[in-house]
Amino acid sequence: MNIDGVKNGIVLDHITAGRAMEIYRHLDLDDLDCCVAIIKNVESKKKGKKDILKVDAEIDIDLDMLGFLDPNITVNIIKNEQRIEKKQLALPQLLRNVITCSNPRCITGVEQEIDHIFELSDPEAGVYRCSYCETAYEGRNG
Repeated sequence: MNIDGVKNGIVLDHITAGRAMEIYRHLDLDDLDCCVAIIKNVESKKKGKKDILKVDAEIDIDLDMLGFLDPNITVNIIKNEQRIEKKQLALPQLLRNVITCSNPRCITGVEQEIDHIFELSDPEAGVYRCSYCETAYEGRNG
């Protein structure tokens, strides 16, 4: 299989196998007018298998959201076909407007303009809690 390299853009490497399409949707990559490659189930020495996303365009991405979705992702910034920067992601300490509180009594459910802020309360389990009412976010899988 032959997949072209990226001239100017990003390569998301070490995505947990099978999660590339979820990342693709969260980043709204289908709205781009450029070449986007989704490579699934690539052999990986570290993880057995992994997914890779290649985007041949300079775009802004929310690193906190990416770290929340999959903290194992490596973000490679490419310029003139050369990697100029490599970022290792981790679970972010704070999430702002990435997830919403499920507590119907939380202030975020009443005040529509207020930011949804969650803090990492248990890094081992990946548990986030609402900064206003301390409700745990239950939706994270993976």
